[in-house]
Amino acid sequence: MASLATALPSASSATTFSSTNGTRFTIDGKTAYFAGTNSYWLPFLTSNKDVDLVLDHISSSGLRILRIWGFNDVKSRPSAGQVWFQLLSASNSQINAGSDGLQRLDYVVKSAETRGVKLIINFVNNWDDYGGIAAYVAAFGGSHENWYTNSKAQAQYRKYVQTVVGRYKDSSAVFAWELANEPRCKGCSTDVIYKWATETSAFIRGLDPNHLITLGDEGFGLSGGSSYPYGTSEGVDFVKNLEIKDLDFGVFHMYPQSWGVDNSFGPGWIQAHAAACKAVNKPCLLEECKYSTTSYVDSC
Repeated sequence: MASLATALPSASSATTFSSTNGTRFTIDGKTAYFAGTNSYWLPFLTSNKDVDLVLDHISSSGLRILRIWGFNDVKSRPSAGQVWFQLLSASNSQINAGSDGLQRLDYVVKSAETRGVKLIINFVNNWDDYGGIAAYVAAFGGSHENWYTNSKAQAQYRKYVQTVVGRYKDSSAVFAWELANEPRCKGCSTDVIYKWATETSAFIRGLDPNHLITLGDEGFGLSGGSSYPYGTSEGVDFVKNLEIKDLDFGVFHMYPQSWGVDNSFGPGWIQAHAAACKAVNKPCLLEECKYSTTSYVDSC
């Protein structure tokens, strides 16, 4: 995320919904480039004081956008005190609105509101951490690749999305809804994710016309290079997906070593996405990046 030093608004002034303005964002009436970070684990903390402490640090540092997990899917009911948001089952899926469930996310949103921090809230993981697509597959059958077209899995996914969006659709703390973390459909036609993203983003827009929506992909599939990340082998076409009407901005990630490319590919990767976003007059957001496979945090 491009950085820009700006004064943070008071809680009382941070009452508007974030929006786009060409290739930039507008937050609380200010159009600029903004800095942000990730804290996927924040809604899983059980102490309100800890949540406040984290958000105090983020706010005082000048960061405006914070990306968090809005999902925590399980396949069996955890022991008491463990945070979980959704139990996936073929016969009786349950959304946990209790004190060890979405009330934890409630507090994060409330705390962010008072500090002028804007949240990107993600709905499902491509990977197995915190349930992910694999948990849906375990409950509803099929495979990772046909999750996007599995009617039973998608019905539950949409039920969960509707629940979360319904809780926070009036909150100025929500920066954007994110369909999935790094969605992939290996070996699939790019039409699969394109169609799913088109229909899902339209569904969310019907629930909430005010907040921004983005896909959450890694940015695969665009011109500018011939290495693996530029191709569409994971079923993702960044350029085509950018054209989806209800996706307000594009996001991309950058993991050179994990993707088997040299670190030197970074500047070209960023420039290629910037060019693609400029062509459709939408903002681009670099959400994640890491140069070393031995480090334990995503860092740039």
